[in-house]
Amino acid sequence: MINEVIIPILLLLADIVSTAVLVQVVLGLLIAFNVVNLHNPLVSGIWQALNAILEPLLRPIRRFMPNTGFLDLSPMALLVLIRIVIILLVYIGNHYG
Repeated sequence: MINEVIIPILLLLADIVSTAVLVQVVLGLLIAFNVVNLHNPLVSGIWQALNAILEPLLRPIRRFMPNTGFLDLSPMALLVLIRIVIILLVYIGNHYG
């Protein structure tokens, strides 16, 4: 049961969150270098949606990470944690499913 239903769903969710993190990082760089502008309603909407989704995941990580000024390393830490969870889920699915 767990191998057939729950683990694939969790892996899909991990992929979606990983993609959202990458999009947020790229969009953040584009905003920082004035390639796109937050005055554009589409850009602003995407930025606000990504922040609403990812901020609850990034906030606890930021509490434990050192302040590096302009460079926020919490998305990279979140991607590493997601990858660890994926490895564990695959292991559980292969050995206990």
